[in-house]
Amino acid sequence: MTLRAVICARYSSDLQSASSIEDQIRLCREHAARAGWQIVGSYEAATTSGASPMRPGIQRLQQDARERRFDVVLSEALDRLSRNQPDIAALYQNLTFAGVAIETLAEGRIDEMQIGLKGTMNALFLKNLAAKIRRGLRGRVESGKSGGGNAFGYTVLRSLTEDGEIKRGDREINPEEVAIVRRIFQSYAGMINVLEG
Repeated sequence: MTLRAVICARYSSDLQSASSIEDQIRLCREHAARAGWQIVGSYEAATTSGASPMRPGIQRLQQDARERRFDVVLSEALDRLSRNQPDIAALYQNLTFAGVAIETLAEGRIDEMQIGLKGTMNALFLKNLAAKIRRGLRGRVESGKSGGGNAFGYTVLRSLTEDGEIKRGDREINPEEVAIVRRIFQSYAGMINVLEG
């Protein structure tokens, strides 16, 4: 009997490009062809954190598994499904209960041992990534740059560095918007004075 397989691919904007999903799908299709499996669908998520179990693709994957629409989930690596240890364990448990196997190009057929080991490694990766992001944001703020996003009252300055790279994090006060911000703070201060008076 030919196994029915689905491909699960994800890229996050931290270290990957949008073409990563296409590359993952291509490699998974090649693997499935060698194994003689029939690809019956795919679940893709772009620029979505691997720490979130609520990704629509993962929710749909689990629902389709419960409906027995496929026999195996094929992915480039376990972290393409999730980097969160409890979530990957729950996903594995749900798929196993539905009679669906997980196979990855990096780890092969997934079992409880790999869920435990890779889940721990992925959880440590997320912890280290969060610390690096906080460190980077703090450095930007301490050097007078924006820590991210665009706050009302400021305009993003767009320019290039001497070597042609985009200069990021510079803002200037927007005169029209700052008048509104000042009025809000003055109204708030006046309301506090009335309440305390």
